Amino acid sequence: MPGIELLVIQPTPFCNINCTYCYLPGRNSKDVVSEQTLLNLFSQVFASGWLDECLPVVWHAGEPLVLRPAFYRSAFRMIDRLKPAGLTVSHAFQTNGMLIDDTWCAFFAEEKINVGVSIDGPRRFHDRNRLTRSGRGTFDETIAGIRALRRAGVPFHVISVLSAESMAAPREMFDFYVAEGIREVCFNVEESEGDHVSQSLADAGIEAAYYNFLQEFWRLSASRPGCLDFIREIEQAVGQVIRPDATPIGNQMVEPFAIVSMDWAGNLSTFSPELLGLKNPGYDDYLLGNINRDALVDLPNRPGLARMLRDIRAGVEMCRETCQYFSVCGGGEPVNKMAETGTFVSTETQYCRLTKMRATDLVLDAIERAREGGDGTECPGTGRIGLPEPAASGIAEAGN
Repeated sequence: MPGIELLVIQPTPFCNINCTYCYLPGRNSKDVVSEQTLLNLFSQVFASGWLDECLPVVWHAGEPLVLRPAFYRSAFRMIDRLKPAGLTVSHAFQTNGMLIDDTWCAFFAEEKINVGVSIDGPRRFHDRNRLTRSGRGTFDETIAGIRALRRAGVPFHVISVLSAESMAAPREMFDFYVAEGIREVCFNVEESEGDHVSQSLADAGIEAAYYNFLQEFWRLSASRPGCLDFIREIEQAVGQVIRPDATPIGNQMVEPFAIVSMDWAGNLSTFSPELLGLKNPGYDDYLLGNINRDALVDLPNRPGLARMLRDIRAGVEMCRETCQYFSVCGGGEPVNKMAETGTFVSTETQYCRLTKMRATDLVLDAIERAREGGDGTECPGTGRIGLPEPAASGIAEAGN
């Protein structure tokens, strides 16, 4: 029986800027998801029996803030009327931050929205790629949105896409976050997805550069307690490496319906959310159906899903048999396998070498130094974004 762990909704494909590394098709379209489509989606999701006690919903795959708070307030009240008693629905927005004002901040606080803002660090890094449609940098408007969130006391995190240049400047990046009161940080490496081919992933020495960046950024954070509360890449790697013995590692990206994605028109996909909107006739363009004409509970029987699942599972088994990092990964991300190798039936990608392997190496190296009794300057200590007390955890062995 499927179990939905994350629902991703595209309220509109339109984006008010034109980032050089964006993979999303149709971002010039100003179409908007209809109330009826949302009604069909949530009524079927709630009736499916595929939910636990909480349903996280992310409004993404375009710039969600081009629609005003009244649109979401109406949608949220409809969802509240439909949802079963005892079920919690949490909402998150991923935004470029440029449209955040006092009205948005009041709405975020009122609805307890999890807000993520995309900013690539200081101006000289951010304005390389995050551009207006006329080619102007967007740093000033984005940082103004972040400062509005801080003034209003609205919790938020940032996602920064790392380039070769920003990876070479961990102290500058760290100092920027601290100066702007940014306390929760997530890093993405520029990926090859859809029509976008990453130049960063092709750079010689990029894996060492990423490792060195994370190592120094972690060291800086540990040397300045209280400046940052959360570094996603460190938290995830520590959680995957240091965990109770025999605890399996889950991978939502390879489990059908763990993640369900819907575009503005009601088309549905699963596995990696980035597959939605991409084209591949061999897999019916990664689409399972449309919520306005198909029954959600019938979608597990679709032939297109069977073909995807067969090949994704074959790729996972190849990873299990050949990759010593399988126990901290669970088989990679299908969209990156397809983008980098042209098939789901494949193993490691440059994306997984960076985001899984090098981050895992960093944590394992830190554990080894701690065991050897280093002087403390080369190994972050215990705490929220340091290593947990060794006695409290086990270590997942590579290859399990």
